[in-house]
Amino acid sequence: MAHAIFGYTGKCKNIHGHSYILQVTVTKSTSSDGFITGPGFIMDFKELKKIVNEKIIKELDHRLILSGEYLKLNPAFESAENIFKWKIEPSAENILIYIKEQIEMALPEEIKLIKLQLYETADSYAEWIA
Repeated sequence: MAHAIFGYTGKCKNIHGHSYILQVTVTKSTSSDGFITGPGFIMDFKELKKIVNEKIIKELDHRLILSGEYLKLNPAFESAENIFKWKIEPSAENILIYIKEQIEMALPEEIKLIKLQLYETADSYAEWIA
């Protein structure tokens, strides 16, 4: 995925891409003895991966996210096939908030999202904690 940050003075003001890594942590209530009732896990990893793939990967993979402000000054990008226009700047923090909203809407009612980490590089990431 690629993005640019309008109004920023560093290198991120230019269109550039990342191979993001997303970590998702979920929970649900336990029984009175503290254990997780049958089948003994919070959520099947396959179900969680399916949600992340459908709601996040399919929507963002190989996309160029630009804000309306950026596109006002660079209208040629508006017609790009892979453009995803946002009202806000697509910083790692705002991308993470978008991801949070998409995942929360898709999770079963008893499952709660408690933590997200979105890595742009091996040691640079944004984090959301419930």
